[in-house]
Amino acid sequence: MIKVLIVEDSKVVQEFLVHVLTSDPSIQVVGVADNGEEALEAVKQKHPDVITMDIHMPKVDGFEATRSIMETVPTPIVIVTGSLIAKELASSFRAMEAGALAVVLRPPGIGHPEHETAAGELIRTVKLMSEIKVVKRHPAVKRRVPPPTVKMEVRQATAEIQAIVIGASTGGPLVLQQIISGLPRDLPVPVLMVQHIAAGFTKGFVEWLSSTSHFPVHVASHGEYPLPGHGYVAPDGFHLGIGNGPRIVLSDSAPENGLRPSVAYLFRSVAQTLGPRAAGVLLTGMGRDGAAELKEMKDRGAITIVQDEESSIIFGMPGEAVALNAHTYILSPDKITTLLGTLAEIQSNSKTKLE
Repeated sequence: MIKVLIVEDSKVVQEFLVHVLTSDPSIQVVGVADNGEEALEAVKQKHPDVITMDIHMPKVDGFEATRSIMETVPTPIVIVTGSLIAKELASSFRAMEAGALAVVLRPPGIGHPEHETAAGELIRTVKLMSEIKVVKRHPAVKRRVPPPTVKMEVRQATAEIQAIVIGASTGGPLVLQQIISGLPRDLPVPVLMVQHIAAGFTKGFVEWLSSTSHFPVHVASHGEYPLPGHGYVAPDGFHLGIGNGPRIVLSDSAPENGLRPSVAYLFRSVAQTLGPRAAGVLLTGMGRDGAAELKEMKDRGAITIVQDEESSIIFGMPGEAVALNAHTYILSPDKITTLLGTLAEIQSNSKTKLE
């Protein structure tokens, strides 16, 4: 049995979540807490396998509760929100900085046409997160940003890079935030990203990513020219790719690996359009989305980077890429940032010499 603690200040919502979660025979709700203060005590007493956490609560909110739990009794935490307002979602993503593993939408009421789908997504997420081994977070530790003097040897001769593309799934939001936070502000190329995330969350994710990294990030639009030093995230329900120009391409073609957007579509389009003039990064996540297409990028001369197993929440996608020998490098997030910064510097220097 998977033991779940529900943290939610509304009694009605508590009862509803108990009903949804216990509809799966492998899930047992071992307790409920009305606020973050009660949650911390309940975790110590009940020892749940996973916690569902609301954000807006009296006394101690979900962000502070997540931080406290991860500093004292680390436990997998899933943020469950009833709001799809971008600013509200941005506060939910802040909890991921404190150690939460995922953010999901609270299912609508029974009888709603989306109830079964959303309830299934919540149950799947809770079951998956219960298997993750989390570690204690140390309080007041600043995020380590690679010093600008650190360089990494580029082992592969490259053409002039025109784009960096990144794919991520479970555990990806915080890693993406860490990576783009460390990129130089004058990055001479755009960054295109596919993050597997539930529909409705993209705008909030982009707002959080942009505000916390101080790197301008946008929801991608079809036909626009991606600007250097800007990030672009695939919108809900559309594959993200790149075409001649280079211009952003959005497609509502069939899902790949059961996903739309998929990392596979992005990496394949970049391999075919830019060839060696790109760098591809595959981050933490379950499944194999993007692994074969990263290999295609490598075969066409691109720099390809895979997140290492030690730092990955789930080594599924990166592991599949390693098995295919799709990587030029296997690196931790801080070293990924350093390498991308080195590539950018090489690019800038080459342009200066040409001028």
